Parts: sequence; C-alpha cells; structure tokens
Amino acid sequence: MSEATYLIAIAFIEQEGKRFMPLGGKSLGKTLGFDEAPGPKGEEIALELLLRLFQRTEHSNFRRDAGDQSLVIVEMTIENMQENLPSLKSNWVDSGDTEKFFSCLCEISKSIWNVSFVKYQGILFRKFE
Repeated sequence: MSEATYLIAIAFIEQEGKRFMPLGGKSLGKTLGFDEAPGPKGEEIALELLLRLFQRTEHSNFRRDAGDQSLVIVEMTIENMQENLPSLKSNWVDSGDTEKFFSCLCEISKSIWNVSFVKYQGILFRKFE
C-alpha cells in the first residue's frame, strides 16, 4: 500500500515590502501517479488559498514574488510537510532565494505543479521540472 500524501498550495507574495508564503492543503489519501495531475482537489486548495489572499487586499496590496511560479501545488508526505517545509519557508521569507527554495522543495516532494489560468481552458497544472 502506498503512503498517503498531502497536497499543499504555496503562494509567493510580497506585501508592504515583506515576503510572505501563505500555505493551504488537504490530505490526498493516496499518492498520485507519475503523470496524474492534482485535479479537482488541487483546484479546491488553490481556490481556498487565493480567496484568503484576496481577503488580504482589504489591508494592503500585494504582488507575486516568483513570477509564473508564484502559485504551486506540491505533493509530499506528512513527515516532510511537518519536519522540512517550515524551515524551507522560513529560509525563503528571510532570503528571497526562490531558486534555492525550489531546489530543496524538489528533494522533499513527490511532485510539484505550477498553477495557471488560461482563458477558454481553465485552471492548468504544469509539472515543475
């Protein structure tokens, strides 16, 4: 039996000159196949995170801080989520080194997808290479 994993939405933003990395996620209950996309559950956690970000605009504006990689969905085990993700997040908030963050994230994740919206196509998940 395969190990259950979590899907985690991660946003990279800058607000009032400070970096923030809001997260949201849900238990997946199973590991996704190699070519399998996050599907409806990935869309749901991305939407929830984006709604939280939208609510932040009442206080001040924010901007994406990692270009097209500013919203990603990650599949990882609960152990890596609890033990490794907090320090990765802290290091990125302090340094802003997105390249190093993704390099380390690739080591602890099963899969990473960039999330985008394309008119007439909807929400697209592109596997991070």
